[in-house]
Amino acid sequence: MTPPGESAPGTPVTADTPLSELTTMRVGGRAREILTATTSDDLVRIASELWARGEDWLLLAGGSNTVVADEGFDGPVLLVRNEGIERLPDPAPGQVRLRVQAGQDWDQLVGLCVDQGWAGIEALSGIPGCAGAAPVQNIGAYGQELSSSLHAVTFLDEDTGEVTRIPAAELGLGYRTSVFKRGRGGVVLSIDLTLSESGAVPSPLSAPVGYAQLADALGVRIGDRVSIKELRRTVLRLRASKGMVLDPEDRDSTSAGSFFTNPIVPEAFARTLPADAPRWSVTPVSDPVSVTPLAELDAGEPMRRVTPQEGPRLVKLSAAWLIERSGIARGYRIPGSRAAISAKHTLAITNQGGATAAEVGQLARFVVQRVQADFGVLLHPEPNLVGIEL
Repeated sequence: MTPPGESAPGTPVTADTPLSELTTMRVGGRAREILTATTSDDLVRIASELWARGEDWLLLAGGSNTVVADEGFDGPVLLVRNEGIERLPDPAPGQVRLRVQAGQDWDQLVGLCVDQGWAGIEALSGIPGCAGAAPVQNIGAYGQELSSSLHAVTFLDEDTGEVTRIPAAELGLGYRTSVFKRGRGGVVLSIDLTLSESGAVPSPLSAPVGYAQLADALGVRIGDRVSIKELRRTVLRLRASKGMVLDPEDRDSTSAGSFFTNPIVPEAFARTLPADAPRWSVTPVSDPVSVTPLAELDAGEPMRRVTPQEGPRLVKLSAAWLIERSGIARGYRIPGSRAAISAKHTLAITNQGGATAAEVGQLARFVVQRVQADFGVLLHPEPNLVGIEL
């Protein structure tokens, strides 16, 4: 069977292909036009032409983080299909540098690195999608984030029309965010990774385990290193138990992954929540934050900006805990709807078969409203919503 979000092998993608066949949520109507880029040069050429047209267009790769309305998209869609993994000169002993094309399947990349004994992204096993999307939201799981291994991206800048190499340190990477999510326009063409190599040992080791649930599953302590292959197997098993590995036999995996990000709030606000509400300290990103009260803006005061160090201390809350405590259980669905909360994980909204984008949006709005009413926390969607309002 064909996994969700993938066309059957050999099936051509045409302008008549509904976007439901190109996204893992399996909803969405047709686009006005579909263009496919199989090389970086294609990406540069087609994207530049689309910018010159001056109309809205949609960039789509693995489709695992995009939910499209039933009406489809009234514009061109650019499919990112450039693939390839190149080993560059090693930057230092024990380190490996890779250049990965934007359309490369992410989990295939992780599998290759694990087979080679290259550590740094193994806890990101099983995440659907393509490499070019990884830095956009700084993908992370089980105590590991892309930012720890990302060296640079090759980027087509919308403002200048030039291809440039941007060091990871200049990307403003934070929890599910980057300069790309905060407004820098363009297209990621490839990413460069720096990984560690254990050397000629019988069982190459992972990076230090950084997440309690993963450490428990492996029977080790946080900070320990284990067989990199065993860590990948364990992560895949944990993700599958939550419906977070694409599986045509598992309706709970027909989703866009976690539908909501864990909210980040001031520590003072977090203290107003029940004592058992999970929370974690957050290292803020380097971008300044606007803090001028609306009343001052109305009075003509200029916008003030502060650095994160000057702002309130922030903590990250558990969106899953908030959803469950607001009375929305695993498997919940609005009567008559074919969209449901995953039976395995309350962060995922799933298509249980024949769901529409409208049904997905209806359930998402219900979750947002319940959590806001009960806790005063506004949940934000993690996937890119096209034509869907929450």
